[in-house]
Amino acid sequence: MNDLSAFEPTRGLGNPHVQTVVGRIVRRRFEPRYDRVRLDTDDGDFVDLDLWRGPEAPSGLCLLLHGLEGSARSGYMVTTSEALAAAGIQAVALNFRSCSGEPNRLPGAYHSGRTDDIERALDWMAARFPGLPRTAIGFSLGGNALFNLLGRAGGGRGLVAAAAVSVPYDLESSAAALQRGMGRVYGRRFLRSLREKAREKAARFPDVVGPGAARARTIREFDDRLTAPIHGFRDAADYYARCSAKRFVDPVDLPMLLVHARDDPLAPGRSVPVDTILRRPNLSLALTERGGHLGFVGRGRGPGPADARTGWLEATVSRYISRATHRTTHPDSGVF
Repeated sequence: MNDLSAFEPTRGLGNPHVQTVVGRIVRRRFEPRYDRVRLDTDDGDFVDLDLWRGPEAPSGLCLLLHGLEGSARSGYMVTTSEALAAAGIQAVALNFRSCSGEPNRLPGAYHSGRTDDIERALDWMAARFPGLPRTAIGFSLGGNALFNLLGRAGGGRGLVAAAAVSVPYDLESSAAALQRGMGRVYGRRFLRSLREKAREKAARFPDVVGPGAARARTIREFDDRLTAPIHGFRDAADYYARCSAKRFVDPVDLPMLLVHARDDPLAPGRSVPVDTILRRPNLSLALTERGGHLGFVGRGRGPGPADARTGWLEATVSRYISRATHRTTHPDSGVF
């Protein structure tokens, strides 16, 4: 633990659910400024990348990965893209399959451990912007997928640094959190979108996608009925066990910032593998007492709460990414 954990919520916003909800509301006020690029995939599908407009001469690139049923237009993606642009970094937001506003072409879509589309985006970035250092930031499910990439043999795809925010390090405990107390409210919100997509998939692919997923009452049921079988897992338990980020923390060998709140209602703070993280000198842990899930609305070592685009979370991750980029391009500067 270090001074990165210095975060204080805005007065009256100390409750984790308030942080989670207010963080979403505040960041939604800001209009995305993206240009879209579509990448066709080897299996006959596609993924959409949204590139933030500016800076004109970036010093580096950063791939942003959103959370469950999010997109490039999610508030935290927009405000982080703008904070990166202010630091001279070109943000590239990956919309996971089925999340860009258009249904994908195949029965399968995305999940917490899928990495091939992340690799494809990073390869495109290297070809489109040759010579610029590449970084990545994953939010929630996107952070879990990023760990799956970085922790596997040969992972990284040329990244020089990364960051992950509010990661569900233990997918089993996160699924359980969505079935009790206030967690059920979040679970129902996710399920509305997931079930709608399942109905659309069942209509197009009746021989592959059955009607059961569209009737799922919990995230775990949905994963049992659709996510797991369609992506090659035995069931939800097998999917959670094989894809949980905690499995892939120790092998990560590049500089990485991990931001998490102990009071996170969707990814419980007790699931963070603190001992493993602290053993690794390349990992920097910002484990705050408060902040909720992707919330972090308040004061700290960022510029302040007046504008979510330059709030604590955005300032913290963009500063880390900027310093890592600068260290790569100026290795003798001593910055980081």
